Amino acid sequence: MAIVRPFKAVRPAKEYAAEVVSLPYDVMNRKEASVMAEGKPHSFLHICRSEIDLPEEADPYARAVYEKARQNITDWLAQKVLIQDERPMLYIYRQVMDGRVQTGIVGCVSVDEYQNNIIKKHEFTRVEKEIDRINHFDVCNADTEPVFLTYRRNSGVDEIVDAWTKEHAPEYDLQTDDGIAHILWKIDDEDLISSLVACFASIPALYIADGHHRSASAVKVGMKRREVHPDYTGEEEFNFYMAVIFPDEDLKIFDYNRVLKDLNGLTGDQFLEKLTAAGFDVAPAPESPWFPEAKHVFSMFLDEKWYRVAARPEIIPDDIIASLDVAVLQDNVLGPILGIQDPRTDKRIDFVGGIRGLSELERRCREDMKLAFAVYPVDIADLLAVADAGEVMPPKSTWFEPKLGSGLFLHQL
Repeated sequence: MAIVRPFKAVRPAKEYAAEVVSLPYDVMNRKEASVMAEGKPHSFLHICRSEIDLPEEADPYARAVYEKARQNITDWLAQKVLIQDERPMLYIYRQVMDGRVQTGIVGCVSVDEYQNNIIKKHEFTRVEKEIDRINHFDVCNADTEPVFLTYRRNSGVDEIVDAWTKEHAPEYDLQTDDGIAHILWKIDDEDLISSLVACFASIPALYIADGHHRSASAVKVGMKRREVHPDYTGEEEFNFYMAVIFPDEDLKIFDYNRVLKDLNGLTGDQFLEKLTAAGFDVAPAPESPWFPEAKHVFSMFLDEKWYRVAARPEIIPDDIIASLDVAVLQDNVLGPILGIQDPRTDKRIDFVGGIRGLSELERRCREDMKLAFAVYPVDIADLLAVADAGEVMPPKSTWFEPKLGSGLFLHQL
């Protein structure tokens, strides 16, 4: 069963919602966050990236940064920029991007179900990234940003969501500068909340789509609180953490592309020869720029030319992980030909989210890189299958859009 629990959200007063909402903390660096928050005293970046309120030379991981975030939450509550609902509720959160709609439930999920793999993962996490959010959540005494979860679509959840959104006005209905619509309804009917909780209890598993580090960090904060309170009952808020839970069919995974600094000592012609010898059919792309049309086909930009690079069937393993396009590229090209053995740490490779488009790959190759590969996006069914198998995807396999808006709801511990 999947536990989904209502909570008393801390959220913006209606008149402040459009000012507060921001992009998540991990899609920009400090300088970009400062620019985004300039002239916006109520941007949530002052909480999720609170180092922007401290001197530029300040260590972004110093305790003072997390204390500043906590102080901003306290101040905004006192100023009524943020309010807290008086009783536990579930919320419906809808995003619209380029006409595509995804609608999820905002609630809390279980620390224990993360530990027991009812909340399933498909990526490894890095300890240093976890530590930052552990400190942030712990000092703020809140999950300040939700985890992005998915599940196999459930008709019972759909019926409740469809009826509620048709019959009730939203609490917020706003559009951010990037053109994304953010619409939020609060469900304050206790019988309906119970029905939704029961629907999720019939769902075997939830899956982390985006936010593996936030999820791991929130769980570790919960475990830390249990150590401080050995008499805990399991009902305390720190036993749960905040998530937005979308049905799988609503979601779109974008390509997550690769740019390489050099050809590992090869000339362009030598590299093309090695690609062919490694099991790829290489031909000029049918147009410029060009995006791959199917799995196991790559788009490559080299020396101002676009190429179609198709993996031959004999190099596609019969394996759920090794047959993913990012793995085929890594195992047959990036590793053996270009010498990129660990893409998580090698400084000769960088990753570009597909939302930036093919023009960004061209720009990088003209400015600081030599070679680019555009990769056909992972299918959501593949992601669920990988997680069900208890496996993990190669690094930088998935890029979800739209990103969740930050600041529309917080969960106090």
